[in-house]
Amino acid sequence: MILYIAEKPSLGRAIADVLPKPLKKLEGYIQAANGDCVSWCIGHLLEQAEPDAYDDAYKSWKFEHLPIVPSDWKVVPKAKMRGQIAVLRRLVKQASQLVNAGDPDREGQLLVDELIAHLGIKGDKLHAAQRLLISDLNPKAVKRALGQLRSNRDFIPLSVSALARARADWLYGMNMTRAYTLQGRKVGYQGVLSVGRVQTPLLGLVVRRDESIAHFIPKPFYEVLAHLLTQDKVAFCAKWQPSKACEPYMDEENRLLSKGLAENVAGRITQKEAVIEQVKSVDKQQAAPLPYNLSALQIDAAKRFSMSAKSVLDTCQSLYEKHKLITYPRSDSRYLPKEQHQLAPAVIQGIERGASELLTGCDKPNASLKSKAWNDKKVDAHHAIIPTEKPAVLASLTPFERQVYLQIARQYLAQFYGAYCYKETSVEVIIEGGRFCTKAKQEGALGWKQLFHYQKEKQDKKNDAPQVALLPPLVKGQVLFCQQGEVIEKQTQAPKAFNDASLLSAMTGIGRYVTDPSIRKILKDTDGLGTEATRAGIIELLFKRGFLVRQGKTIVATEVGKGLINSLPESATTPDMTALWESKLNSISQKETTYKAFMLPLIESLHSQIQLAGSQLPTALQGLKSENPFKKRKGRSASKKSRTSKGKTAATAKGKRAAM
Repeated sequence: MILYIAEKPSLGRAIADVLPKPLKKLEGYIQAANGDCVSWCIGHLLEQAEPDAYDDAYKSWKFEHLPIVPSDWKVVPKAKMRGQIAVLRRLVKQASQLVNAGDPDREGQLLVDELIAHLGIKGDKLHAAQRLLISDLNPKAVKRALGQLRSNRDFIPLSVSALARARADWLYGMNMTRAYTLQGRKVGYQGVLSVGRVQTPLLGLVVRRDESIAHFIPKPFYEVLAHLLTQDKVAFCAKWQPSKACEPYMDEENRLLSKGLAENVAGRITQKEAVIEQVKSVDKQQAAPLPYNLSALQIDAAKRFSMSAKSVLDTCQSLYEKHKLITYPRSDSRYLPKEQHQLAPAVIQGIERGASELLTGCDKPNASLKSKAWNDKKVDAHHAIIPTEKPAVLASLTPFERQVYLQIARQYLAQFYGAYCYKETSVEVIIEGGRFCTKAKQEGALGWKQLFHYQKEKQDKKNDAPQVALLPPLVKGQVLFCQQGEVIEKQTQAPKAFNDASLLSAMTGIGRYVTDPSIRKILKDTDGLGTEATRAGIIELLFKRGFLVRQGKTIVATEVGKGLINSLPESATTPDMTALWESKLNSISQKETTYKAFMLPLIESLHSQIQLAGSQLPTALQGLKSENPFKKRKGRSASKKSRTSKGKTAATAKGKRAAM
């Protein structure tokens, strides 16, 4: 008997639907006519054991216990999952062949692998286990996946990477949370100071941005425009480019700060002859944007539809599991396997039948085109998020489902159009020894851009945006006339507060915020704070813990959030450490480093971090109060109160959540 172990019931049902009929739906599993069975986890059936599982003394939070570092790691069944584990234990024992059908990412790999290990499977049965990778729940796709089983051993590095991440998060989050919570009590702060290797640097980004905005003092700067006329009385403008001699009057972003200098230049060029020094026209092409991974989709949906990261993820899960309209959504890849290209005609046809509005006024997509998205070297366990062959019934979708589906479908269709072509002309003019420049852009073939009507409409509505006009015919040496020099006064702008899109963008491009140049170099191709699967949850976690709040569309830190960041050492609040972790975890999955090489330096560093925590008090939290979610609520019975306190303090209960 073959036993397929899926990550969740919806995936299990999709596998069972293509097995020999009739099917028997039993408690916790489905049996096919040939005797093969499909069962499932329900997310993680197991979890890291609490500190008191290693030593009963750890029920009480005491600084002298820290850091707590297990020598023999333990996982325990989740209380509500014991029944399903019993079902799987019996089926695993009966099975002659095991198939890991976890989601196609490192968490999905570990989720099933840790269960198989917990059930004590060893020897030939473990060695022969296979891996089923499903990214599309439609029957045709599931059948194709069943014909492409791989050895589960090929994915051991992926599983080890996930295991290292889980244990490292436990070590860092639990120990640092206990350390700073205990120190916080010494200054009168009674809440739990939750510290995590991803959540805390993310909060740090927001706090520092808020502080930059609060302390920002606007300053004026100046630009000089030359209003020019050709001999045929055709007008256009060019902007002054200050010379090296002007650097003492400019800021670090090369903005001119001297109004007097600007006025002097404007006066000198008014009613003067101008000569064209250079005219350069270049034909350019812009390839179609790659299909989406989850973060790129979340960023675009936040910008266009004001959707939160969690809302986008939940919507994608519904489109994937319920409607079967898109492939696996928790993907970090923006590429597709080459063999998937043969499905392009069917996928395009499905989009045309269900979402023809995307192609209104556009050329027909050319399914024979193969963009740079098809690249086997950049695809491993999962590929980019794309539509399935199934036509959408848009009327049956919620507004968010419809918007997100159309966004994904449009991005996929773009792969079957030519490049966007345009001509860029740059002109350099000399007036009274000063250099003035302007650029113009002339569109050629629209290519893939014809699909993105909404972007052009949005740009057209931006009245304050600079409009690039066509330039008159110009040649080098041509003499012009400067009618007037004009001084434009502008103000430096404070950094913008984070919103959903910019915060997600910061998480995916965390290298921009890394302070150590050597780490920034390492992270050039592997940067990222959190993973595709966890980013939305991390942002929501900071809201739930009262560290972040929304003000309209912006995201800002609360006083408690600011107090926490200002109480921690800089190393805990910047992304350098966690970004480097992600790089090393990725190296484990690529067989470039080992579990021990990652964990041993981490544990060594943890000892010094706890020592540092004990040497200083979090004074920035003095006088702040925390809403305690565990305090007695109105109507709560005495029996419930006693059950909460029995064998476990409220602080310990909170610590379970705080260590995430």
